[in-house]
Amino acid sequence: MDYRSGCPISNLVDLVGDKWSLLIIRDFFLERNTFKQFMDSPEAIATNILTDRLKSLKSKGIIDFAFAPNNKKTKYYFLTDMGIDLYPVIYEMAMWSRRNLDKDYNDIATNWFADNIDKDGHEVKAKSIEEYKVIRQDLFELVQA
Repeated sequence: MDYRSGCPISNLVDLVGDKWSLLIIRDFFLERNTFKQFMDSPEAIATNILTDRLKSLKSKGIIDFAFAPNNKKTKYYFLTDMGIDLYPVIYEMAMWSRRNLDKDYNDIATNWFADNIDKDGHEVKAKSIEEYKVIRQDLFELVQA
């Protein structure tokens, strides 16, 4: 991977700074892991863009995939440890949006804010990461069946 500079923010933007990558990463924490599930996200990503971003995220080591045991055409995508480490970034972006944008959010976001707004951010991040690791382990067991 070629980076534009030695700036850590610039380096992160080089990896996931396009319009779609962070939304795809967010979707993993919403228990989405198939192409169709990503397509069903409210932002309505085009199939060719989704395909491109999934390939890009995989080539950068942020995600990987495994084939369904009973259908080798179905891929189950999952975050690598490197990808999981982006959750605190996504959390902080969501909280920044809530604090600074005068906006009504969709039901998923509204419910998430209601569940987490009064909780310690470090605890919320740690819990979400651990929950995702369980989801990922369940996926590994499914594809090994």
